[in-house]
Amino acid sequence: MSPAMEQPHQPHQPSQPKLSRRAVTGLGAAALAAGPLLGVTGTGQAAAAPAGTPAGTGGRPRLANADPMNPDFGPNVLVFTPGTPDMQGRVNAISQRMHTNQFGTERYAILLRPGSYNLDVNLRFYTQIAGLGLNPDDVNVNGHVHVEADWLQQGDDPNNLGNATQNFWRGAENFSVTVPSGQIERWAVSQAAPYRRMHLRGIGVQLWNGYDGWASGGLLADTKVDGFVESGSQQQWLTRNSELGAWSGSVWNMVFVGSRGVPGNNFPNPSHTVVGETPVIREKPFLYVNGSGAYSVFVPALRRNAQGTSWGGGSAAGESISLSEFTIVHPGDSTAEVNAALAAGNHLLFSPGVHHLSEAIEVNNPNTVLLGLGLATLVPDTGQPAIRVADVDGVKLAGLLIDAGSVNSPTLAEIGPSGASASHANNPTSLHDMFFRVGGSHVGRATVSLTVNSNDVIGDHLWIWRADHGNSGTWGWTVSTGANGAVINGDNVTMYGLFVEHYQQYNTIWNGNGGRTYFYQNELPYDPPNQGAWGSSGGGSLGWAAYKVADSVTSHEAWGVGAYCFFNVNPGVTGSRGFEVPNTPNVRFHHLVAVSLGGVGTINRVINDTGGTANMATQVQYLVNYP
Repeated sequence: MSPAMEQPHQPHQPSQPKLSRRAVTGLGAAALAAGPLLGVTGTGQAAAAPAGTPAGTGGRPRLANADPMNPDFGPNVLVFTPGTPDMQGRVNAISQRMHTNQFGTERYAILLRPGSYNLDVNLRFYTQIAGLGLNPDDVNVNGHVHVEADWLQQGDDPNNLGNATQNFWRGAENFSVTVPSGQIERWAVSQAAPYRRMHLRGIGVQLWNGYDGWASGGLLADTKVDGFVESGSQQQWLTRNSELGAWSGSVWNMVFVGSRGVPGNNFPNPSHTVVGETPVIREKPFLYVNGSGAYSVFVPALRRNAQGTSWGGGSAAGESISLSEFTIVHPGDSTAEVNAALAAGNHLLFSPGVHHLSEAIEVNNPNTVLLGLGLATLVPDTGQPAIRVADVDGVKLAGLLIDAGSVNSPTLAEIGPSGASASHANNPTSLHDMFFRVGGSHVGRATVSLTVNSNDVIGDHLWIWRADHGNSGTWGWTVSTGANGAVINGDNVTMYGLFVEHYQQYNTIWNGNGGRTYFYQNELPYDPPNQGAWGSSGGGSLGWAAYKVADSVTSHEAWGVGAYCFFNVNPGVTGSRGFEVPNTPNVRFHHLVAVSLGGVGTINRVINDTGGTANMATQVQYLVNYP
């Protein structure tokens, strides 16, 4: 048991550090025993195989352009209209099936056509619910769309549930929720669980379970909450370009960028970091149905010095792309055919499921959109990257989980080739809700998870994770290996909501100039077996920093950054520092925190040789500015 579990709860201003993310050994056997969900397809009916289709395609024609009036989204997409029968039963079946299915292979998307619905959606693993309107208020759910911490035991008391630190991989997007009068919504999540382009009506929302528990980070983006937001035991959180009725609470690192109705800039007590405007952002592309019933993907326009939502003043600026210009990719489709579709100028829509890749997906055309439904997952099986993007303008990658294969990949995603030098300031490539995983579901190996070589790239909510728990035999110091989570070589790259955890050397390396990070959350690897196995090549011999800005960099700035340790394999391990940067006037960090979770392990300094020691004696160390 971690000492974190022994600390008393303090309402509204909890001081408990995060629990270790322990191995989960079951996959919800009772829920899974029932077998497939019958009749769950893109139209809610069993799909028939067209005559003459090739074997091995599941009855689909080979990678044709999508039919925008009747697209084949695959068997794990439910499209509802307000008159669809037994909606609640179908939603409940998915919820039950995915309740504890943390490392399973099933994926689901629930899509709501414009109209009003009476639903209670208990959103669980690998499930996305999204509205199909052009604006969030085109779809309204009367009821709840919520995440509960009701499945993972907290402490040794079998009756004491409520730990939300493993509520990952799910999301709600592009609709409104009208909560019944007097009731509160709950969104008790941790990483990779975006609440994006939403409108929440009612008295408010809790971002935790509400009783004696922990939660570990999340995102509100392009969202309006009419009532209050109570962060409770959330240890860190990013709110970007949103409009809130009120905000209450903080633990270690609460960051607000380009948002209204947020608290004042005040760090570290409470730990609120407020940046008034978002310097450059493009919101995530999304699927919608137009007035004639045809599907399109809307790509929001680039915004500069933005505050508030993109849609609050009416229809957002941007471009609609007919689904006829997309190829829908299903699990089992060959990577060669996927690349042929891209070469022909198509965009890609990935259906829910696990997509095994025999070669890298090559994105060479500017303005290409790759959009995943239901946390569609890409696994590179042959040691290549999952995605390789040329040094071109305006590529959008969104809603995908890239899961390392057992053959080591040098990188899982490469944005621009090595040495990329073109300027993309007027039309940058952007990554939205892109998640990376090394181990956990199966053995995975990747030297680097995300490599950014192109200039001007925007990162909009990334969780880059080497597993600290998972299915038996899939994680551990020598099992699922990864040196670095993110390596940023391009200039003028901007990251909003960068979560990078558990890598075995520097978790993040920033080599480009002009970089900016708004919110960073890191846990150092839990599992160094000893100090010698985790020695740094620079800045001292004790461990590797969470975030390294290269000595050659002359300009870099970051706001609201945290590095945590929990060396539960060997609590005697020490890290020299959370952040390692060159001492130059234009490399500046604001609002930093280093945490020893439960006092298990030590971080000697917050940044370089500055800041206190985080250890058992003093578990949390803050620094307002550096230098």
